[in-house]
Amino acid sequence: MNEQRNSKSRSVFLFGIALALGVYIGDKLGSITVLNSENKIDEVLQHINSNYVDTLNITEIQDKAISSLLGELDPHSSYIPASELKGVNEDLDGNFEGIGVEFRILNDTVIVLHVIENGPSEKAGLHDGDRIVKVNDKNIAGIKITNSDVMKLLKGEGGTKVNVTVYRKAIGKSLSYKITRGKIPIHSITTSYMCNRDVGYILVDRFAANTTDEFHEAAEKLLKAGMKKLIIDVRNNPGGYLETAVDMIDEIIGGEKLVVYTEGNNRRKQEYKTSKSGMLEDIKIAVLINENSASAAEILAGALQDWDRADIIGRRSFGKGLVQEQQNISDGSAIRLTVARYYIPSGRCIQKPYIKGDKSYFEDTYDRELNGELFSVDSIKIDKKKSYKTASGRPVYGGGGIIPDFFVPLDTSSNSVYLNKLFALNIFSDFCYNYADNNMAKLKSYQSAADFSAKYNVDDKLMNEFTQFASKQGVQLDQAGYNRSKKEIAKQMKATFARIAWNDEGLYRVINQSDPTYLKAIYLFQ
Repeated sequence: MNEQRNSKSRSVFLFGIALALGVYIGDKLGSITVLNSENKIDEVLQHINSNYVDTLNITEIQDKAISSLLGELDPHSSYIPASELKGVNEDLDGNFEGIGVEFRILNDTVIVLHVIENGPSEKAGLHDGDRIVKVNDKNIAGIKITNSDVMKLLKGEGGTKVNVTVYRKAIGKSLSYKITRGKIPIHSITTSYMCNRDVGYILVDRFAANTTDEFHEAAEKLLKAGMKKLIIDVRNNPGGYLETAVDMIDEIIGGEKLVVYTEGNNRRKQEYKTSKSGMLEDIKIAVLINENSASAAEILAGALQDWDRADIIGRRSFGKGLVQEQQNISDGSAIRLTVARYYIPSGRCIQKPYIKGDKSYFEDTYDRELNGELFSVDSIKIDKKKSYKTASGRPVYGGGGIIPDFFVPLDTSSNSVYLNKLFALNIFSDFCYNYADNNMAKLKSYQSAADFSAKYNVDDKLMNEFTQFASKQGVQLDQAGYNRSKKEIAKQMKATFARIAWNDEGLYRVINQSDPTYLKAIYLFQ
């Protein structure tokens, strides 16, 4: 679970789903009934159900019809079947109900990677590294169980109990625990740490119900540590609740100032403004964005850019300026309907162009790569007719995402077919978890994640072990590809070790060590 983001192969699919979460106004709203006896759609469905030659699942047809209908409106209006709604809402609700462990299936064994602090499993006595062998007397070891199967067994309504038997390698014994399920937080602030003596770093994964509190807690911790400058990383952040983005901006911008306003044919103009004294008003800010920063992430970056309150660093953001509301349907499903556009303080709407019903909208990232935009700032297409000005009079542009103040090209110098195969077959994860299983004491012998990041090195012996392991898994050594990607391979191994031993802080400290966008922010702060 929670594997690092490093492969383009899943970006379009996963990012499209994430964007379906949209920018929200408020929480889930009301309830509507889709079918009406006087409705043409209902009439057609009744004819089909009564007269069609073959047996049909009319519910399935209804679902497909609704989904197709919404798909013709705009790219972000969507239908969510009842069976999927709970899972889809969990990311934005900021919690789910379960036992509170992160796990991975390795060699057909369910291994507990991390027991969540103060969660049900920690209270019951589970440890990192435990092998889960039984759930409610059902054997789950050595039966080729899947992640989804494990989730179904472990998740459940809060207050319900589940019996879990684990094998603890450290003592060579099996232990049984009765665990009472509870609410498990899904953190949207993935990590926060001090980069150096006065620069802090906060990674915002999404804008969920709990993000404001998590952001405040992280900022407070960094201020106490001496922070004078802050990097806010919203790369690959698909968005979430509009109000959450406004709350974060309110901590950064002083006075009563417009942050964003929304407006649609059936929605009156509504303004969102800063309203209180923020804890970060005197802190220098840099915001990191890329082509997958969307929605609420763009509101954050755009509002701070329009008020000249932050340096925006990276590549042009996705370009989502549409607002969705969720309407719950009587059968337990829901629609997320675009009801307004949002406009940031300069007056610009950053929604990129789209053709109704055209699914290539979400493949825009690949188009940007092909036309050179990800590699050269001169390749960014600017609509000069949509020119606006920041508070200080700098020109900014609408109609296609947030253009950064400081462009950082995508670095593909270490790419190779060999590296792509390693990612595709999950070789890094399999090797590193196998290694860590026998060498955890060595990985955790460092004083902290920062100490590990600064001092640990992947040596040639370990690299050789890795390539031999990869060969056994079907990725034969390609010497030219290996030579081109050697540094990246070592970095990914180190980052995976850091994630295993030191959680997300370890992972991102290692990744950021050589990340050009992050390093650009550090440089600009000097």
